[in-house]
Amino acid sequence: MTGLRRPDRAYFGSLVLICALVAPQPLAAQINASAERSQSDAAEDVAEDVAEDVQSLNTNELDPLDANQAFGAAAPMSEIANFGVEWPDMSEVGDTVVGEAAGNVAIDAEQRYSTVIQGLDEVEEERIIRQQFGALSLLEENDDDPAVVAQIDRRADADRELLRQVLRSHGYYDAQIAVDLEGETGGEAIRVVFAVEPGPLYRFERVDLPGLAAAGERTDELREQFPVEEEDAVDAASVGAAQLQLADELGNRGYPFAEVGEEEVVVDHANRIARLTQPVSPGSERDFGNISVTEGAEEVFDEEHVGVIARFEQGELYSDDMLEDLRRALIQTGLVARVDLTPVDPGDDATVDIAVAMEAAPPRTVAGELGYGTGEGARVELSWEHRNLIGPEGAFGVRGVGGTDEQFAGVNYRRSNFLARDHILSAQLFASNINRSAFDARTAGFTGSFERVTNQVWQKRWYWSVGAELLASDERDVVGPAGQTGRNTFFIAALPLGLNFDSTNNLLNPETGFRLGAFVSPEVSLQNGTFFYGRVQLDGSVYFPLMESTTIAGRVRLGSMPGANTQNIAPSRRFYAGGGGSVRGYGYQRIGPRDANNDPIGGRSLFEVALEARYRFGVFGIVPFIDAGAIYDGVYPDFSDLRFGAGIGARYYSSFGPIRIDLATPLNPQPGDPVVAVYVSLGQAF
Repeated sequence: MTGLRRPDRAYFGSLVLICALVAPQPLAAQINASAERSQSDAAEDVAEDVAEDVQSLNTNELDPLDANQAFGAAAPMSEIANFGVEWPDMSEVGDTVVGEAAGNVAIDAEQRYSTVIQGLDEVEEERIIRQQFGALSLLEENDDDPAVVAQIDRRADADRELLRQVLRSHGYYDAQIAVDLEGETGGEAIRVVFAVEPGPLYRFERVDLPGLAAAGERTDELREQFPVEEEDAVDAASVGAAQLQLADELGNRGYPFAEVGEEEVVVDHANRIARLTQPVSPGSERDFGNISVTEGAEEVFDEEHVGVIARFEQGELYSDDMLEDLRRALIQTGLVARVDLTPVDPGDDATVDIAVAMEAAPPRTVAGELGYGTGEGARVELSWEHRNLIGPEGAFGVRGVGGTDEQFAGVNYRRSNFLARDHILSAQLFASNINRSAFDARTAGFTGSFERVTNQVWQKRWYWSVGAELLASDERDVVGPAGQTGRNTFFIAALPLGLNFDSTNNLLNPETGFRLGAFVSPEVSLQNGTFFYGRVQLDGSVYFPLMESTTIAGRVRLGSMPGANTQNIAPSRRFYAGGGGSVRGYGYQRIGPRDANNDPIGGRSLFEVALEARYRFGVFGIVPFIDAGAIYDGVYPDFSDLRFGAGIGARYYSSFGPIRIDLATPLNPQPGDPVVAVYVSLGQAF
């Protein structure tokens, strides 16, 4: 193709290296969910991130490229003050002929253009080089706007320098780049062609880390954390990533005051090699010392409670990760708006103290909720809580619910991080009236528990709970052989115990691993006699990544209540099935035996099973699923008369967890079951 051909020119420039677009970066832990951004904002952020990654290895040849200005090539051509000659009128070309023929593209016409890079096929990091160039290219940034040839030419000049430096950042210091502007008369666009001859790949002949030997017997261990070796390509991204890795590992292996200095690279163009000198000052190895609260001790809590929340003990090897974990845990209490954790040298060369400065968050919360649930009716909930009324972290709250099927009033006390991190002591006094198709119960009681909980800041493999319940409940129940309903009063005492194991990779969106849970509650019921029985429930779920975008998930649940017969167990304590967390497609608690009014009466044993395929694309997902379950009057499930439900769900993967919407239908419904049921909640179904 002919037209607008420019003389070939070879360029040799400075040792300016651009960090790889995909270079690892430390991830800052986020406690609060970030707001959703538009696609245009995200694209601008990508360009800014790459521009910030433009660095130069310390060769003192030339300054780093200013990717935002880039010779001002994106700006319109402007007059030069006192130049003495006016800019020519580009609409009057005169006798000038550009290129090989006057019939080619006129230089005064605005043209659309495309950008092509040739000659990178044999370069190992071709994809990354193209990504970096595209993120900073002026031609790419402005390719939606037509421009005159002179403007395109200036952008091409800037982008040739950019491409040269990108190539040098990957070790191609002898790269030659020629630029052609190609077009034809009447064509819709011209092509800006970068013809690249990358030349040989330079490699490190020597890599030195002066100062690291001060770590003594740990020198070799730490040297392995700087994975740049002799014969490696002279690649800026690799050096930058190695610097970050070494700095992180020093901080996590007991060196709080370590410094990774500025590298120096000496390039030998004659032999196509380079020598890297990376100074390191590790300082002395330290253990955790004392914790001192320099700000916020009175408004929030003191050193002792900060020590309870910390996952490290005095005398343990210092770790930056443990310090970051403490910061996140302090924020998660809800009582801290801002916290600074500063390592302080006590002067003994053996320990490091931690200075904690906290800014208190508002301790009171007033919350309200308005909603409607199938099987649960409309409801309004109001609550007030002071999260630090009896410090430290002693929360007192009042909660009330008014609804068509539920009324509730209660006061509660919760002591978070009691005796140890994520251990919670709680107590509640309440009165409630619940009127559902499964049961109608007017209950007053006291409940208390002590538990170790899991959360997103620290997802635990083992967590447990122990508790106590004292209840008085007047409930609707089936009386008489004909299935008539009446009311009975039950006095109940229970000691619920729970133990769980979790090996999954994510609390709200597991993709690998499995979970096991066991719940046992010995109970005694007084109702025309004294009856002892136990409630036992076993849960298991497994998650298997079928491919990168698809996870197969399955769960099973078994329940049994040995001891008293069904009529001597309060309806509110029996097993039920059906609903969004059970067998989807059926109403809440609607599966199982029913009375003469077609209302469920519950049972003494339970079986549920579910299988779903979670396919994800970007921040969205589709989940086909099938559930099954049944309730039995006997002590043990016999796996007959299963009710099946199937459907499909949609997922939106937000920064704080997946939001799910499931649409399901019962495959073998009982009379009165819905045709379709919809469920909305946060997190996966299991």
